[in-house]
Amino acid sequence: EARLFLFLPIKHLQHMSDIVEIYRNVIVQIATPNSTGTGFFLRNHGLIVTNHHVVEGNRAVVVEGAKFSKRLSQVRYTDQRYDLAFLEGPVDIEDLPEVRLGLDKVLKERDPVTALGHPFGLKFSVKSGIVSNTREVMNGIPYLHIDAALNPGNSGGPLVDNDGEIVGINTFVIRDGDNTGFSLPVNFLQESLEGFLQLDSDDACRCTACMNIVTEKTVENNLCTYCGNRVELPSTVEAYEPAGVPKTIEVLIAQIGHDVSLSRCGPNAWEIRQGSAKIIITYHDKTGLISADAVLCQLPKENIKPLYEYLLRQNYSNEALTLSVHDQDIILSLLIYDRYLNEETGQALLRTLFEKADYYDNILVEQYGATWKVID
Repeated sequence: EARLFLFLPIKHLQHMSDIVEIYRNVIVQIATPNSTGTGFFLRNHGLIVTNHHVVEGNRAVVVEGAKFSKRLSQVRYTDQRYDLAFLEGPVDIEDLPEVRLGLDKVLKERDPVTALGHPFGLKFSVKSGIVSNTREVMNGIPYLHIDAALNPGNSGGPLVDNDGEIVGINTFVIRDGDNTGFSLPVNFLQESLEGFLQLDSDDACRCTACMNIVTEKTVENNLCTYCGNRVELPSTVEAYEPAGVPKTIEVLIAQIGHDVSLSRCGPNAWEIRQGSAKIIITYHDKTGLISADAVLCQLPKENIKPLYEYLLRQNYSNEALTLSVHDQDIILSLLIYDRYLNEETGQALLRTLFEKADYYDNILVEQYGATWKVID
């Protein structure tokens, strides 16, 4: 069945392109030691909106946007019932656009919508589709059922209509489903915003039993004073502490001068910027393999043979590092099994990787015509 939005006039498509460019600047990448996801900044409230399941179990999370670099953001409000969370926003950035909530919109089946997201490690995502059902009731909540092809990294991102207004928050997908995504209607977000803001607190959560929003004033011994149900304010969440191999990796990251908290980007994954290179460290616990990949630059469009010959010569002489090509990216990699990892050898290997990354990318660009990669 052909989708209606595929036949919209060029003028409309240009309009949607403008809307997407506006949202590109308010979409926020979110990462924790446990997960990654998306959020969006509401300038008039100074808050980042996302899903609760994206930030669950964390007092603070890593956020990054098109207009601001990586930083830690405190979790201000959590809501397990509606799967919502509010984070401290980048209020020091003045030129972020303001986006509107489509509170007066009445969606109908087959209305065109666009789901936006930008999970860490992936590119900015724009998924267009239509509303399949305006009241897909699950656990008593009437979700918007959309046929836009969502992925888990889109969780917490906005669902917008053709006027550029937010009509939902992308919440979950059904795995193995055929383009099946679900968004929380925007009126639930508005209700939560109003309830949170009127309490004038930076530390609140919704009680899942009585549905009241509680703060430190209405919580005693982690119990809601309205109904006695156990609750967990964001400030009382136990701080994350790595163990085993991830702990060793984080010790090494700190020893070579990088902020461990800002480097975390999901389960057993860390992202570090070193000079012009982006380095991804991943621990594959099932195999015991630790990989560290530095994306250096991209292949030239012509005269590629001398560059390949150079890479092969370097691989012959390098003992611990390997140069390779993936798609158009030139990558410098380090591989080590966890049973051989200790602080002394690990620190030396990582330092070598970082130094060589800075060394090789300059040579590849200046002498072999490679091009700098724009780091997302």
